[in-house]
Amino acid sequence: MTSKGTKQLPHERRKGEAALSDFAEFVEKQQALRYPSSRSATSAANPGQVEHHEELDILDSLNLGDPEPQVPLRHLLLAPDDDATAQQKLAEYIDQRLLEGHGEAVFDLGFENNGESMRLTRDEWDTALGRLKGTAKKAHADCDILLTKNVGGDAEAESTAAGNHNNKDTDCTGKILIRQVPSTIEQTIETRIAVVGNVDAGKSSMLGVLVKGDLDDGRGKARVNLFRHKHEIETGRTSSVGMEIMGFDTMGKVVTSDTPGRKLSWEEIGKRSAKVITFTDLAGHERYLRTTVFGLLSSSPNYCLLMVAANNGLIGMSKEHLGIALALNVPIMVVVTKIDICPPNILEQTIQQITKILKSPAARKMPIFINSREECINTATQFVSQRLCPIFQVSNVTGENLDLVRTFLNILPHHGRYDSDAPFEFHVNDTFSVPFVGTVVSGIVKSGVVHAGDNVLIGPDSLGQFTQTSIRSIERKRIGVPAASAGQSASFALKKIRRKDVRKGMVVLPKIDGQPPPKVYREFVAEVLILSHATTIKTKYQAMLHVGPVSQTCAIIDVDRPFIRTGDRAIVAFQFVQRPEYLAPGDRLLFREGRTKGLGIVKSVGYDPKKPLLPQQPDGGAAQGPENANGSTEKGIPPSTGARVGA
Repeated sequence: MTSKGTKQLPHERRKGEAALSDFAEFVEKQQALRYPSSRSATSAANPGQVEHHEELDILDSLNLGDPEPQVPLRHLLLAPDDDATAQQKLAEYIDQRLLEGHGEAVFDLGFENNGESMRLTRDEWDTALGRLKGTAKKAHADCDILLTKNVGGDAEAESTAAGNHNNKDTDCTGKILIRQVPSTIEQTIETRIAVVGNVDAGKSSMLGVLVKGDLDDGRGKARVNLFRHKHEIETGRTSSVGMEIMGFDTMGKVVTSDTPGRKLSWEEIGKRSAKVITFTDLAGHERYLRTTVFGLLSSSPNYCLLMVAANNGLIGMSKEHLGIALALNVPIMVVVTKIDICPPNILEQTIQQITKILKSPAARKMPIFINSREECINTATQFVSQRLCPIFQVSNVTGENLDLVRTFLNILPHHGRYDSDAPFEFHVNDTFSVPFVGTVVSGIVKSGVVHAGDNVLIGPDSLGQFTQTSIRSIERKRIGVPAASAGQSASFALKKIRRKDVRKGMVVLPKIDGQPPPKVYREFVAEVLILSHATTIKTKYQAMLHVGPVSQTCAIIDVDRPFIRTGDRAIVAFQFVQRPEYLAPGDRLLFREGRTKGLGIVKSVGYDPKKPLLPQQPDGGAAQGPENANGSTEKGIPPSTGARVGA
């Protein structure tokens, strides 16, 4: 029985939506255990330490526990030129801010750390800005004025421009973007954005316009460069996971070619940029949903860009993609395209529909419509809050509001959980055979650091074994680099490995002498949430399971209750049908049968049939015990004995 013929009742849908929102928060907490950031790593080392609460960070900025009183920033910025101590303290403060922001920071000139105004006059503002630029220059960084208030000039905010000057606040304030010049290509800031939306929403065209700098002709001129296959060019539909990069220099300008119409190569963009945004262009057609889910999970995006055609609204696969992005707990931006050909009443309906869906219990987002530069900059600096959802209305043909999107992407803070001190782990999401180089694997460095020449293990193969090899060379964005660290996408050329021996979903791990090979598992226990299913789910149910870059059919071999329905959260034991895989507790998973059925998080690897999840009833009437599920060979499920592979 398929789920197409049955329509969910409103109360069932509401239950499912509320459960999704709660489950996303639970998954985020579990992710902190899997990929601890530096702060949670220190608390793990000291178990007696108090639990950290993000919302109390404001107390840290007030410096209530500091033994020595902190010198106000106003004194540091306006100190005399011969005051070496003030200059030293300001340099230390800027270095700390740049380190926190991975090489960039937005500085609120005119405000102290605790939010109090410095009450700068126009002359003091010029002095403070000059001091800030001079100090940033010593740290090999440039200052770009994003927005000013009561200062005048090109970057003046609309709210305080000459015509609207009726407010009492006359203090000079502004937002300054400080961005470091990367000393080597490895230090370039990289942000990954997954682009999703329904078919014909204008995803590839929008990326073509953003990256190339030229406008579209309304007939598909801008998207041709992004396509990888002949049939994509003929039909105009993306069917594979496309990659495109966009570079910003230290002054926030987009790196484009001086010659109109010419597209820069990745090498040229990489060498001239201080910040690189990698777009993953995904397929919108329902037929390619498997590719899209794989692209979303394997590329580990920092942000998700949802494209909606103004004349169509949120239809078809858009809701499916939005649900997956919410399940992955990725911050979402919405871009409404084709506003030049859309009648005003239809555009109004589309905007109402988007607002309603974003405010629903499942999403719980706060839509912010961005129509001015001031709104754009304020939202971008506060976008670390996952509740915000900026909405842009653009046209790729007339170029309307595209500058706002570029400005937003330029300021976008680096978001993600990466630990460079943890053991090295790399997930393969594509394989190539390059002439005169050999086998090349590309993917994301999940944790740790790797250098060219390191000895590594790649696997597991169909038997669960790992093969020893070494890394011949490393490339990032088609530029050779000596090393790659956590959070970066990279490609490795491997020695003495044939392409047929590697596949998507494998992992690359360090080879440490004297240590046993990594363990792989055929069975694992996960906590799952069922999003939509027409009937009940019991043992022996099979579905396509995605865990990071791994895509494989899985069977349920045990559940902690007789059956599960839409909106239920349950502990479930899964078994891979084809081959064992490398998993770790805290990995996010998503399973689907056609459309998405549920999502979850790995609780533990391995499963002991002697300890069933559903306790045996006293009268012996336990629902479908794990014994008969494990012993069954129905649907081609092999028996569970000896399923754990690896030493």
